[in-house]
Amino acid sequence: MIKFLLWCVLLFLCWPLALLALIAYPFVWLILLPFRVVGIAVGGALELVAALIFLPARLLRAV
Repeated sequence: MIKFLLWCVLLFLCWPLALLALIAYPFVWLILLPFRVVGIAVGGALELVAALIFLPARLLRAV
């Protein structure tokens, strides 16, 4: 909702820039999509490493 309100303000102040932003937003989203996927994969790998490192402590705590 905030993005839409900011876009409306930009439309009021400078409509050509607002239209350019409206057209360019999907292309920027598509360009940034692989980086999001890599971020999710790296985050998952780090979570797995952390779980493996903390596994002995969790097993000892359970005993």
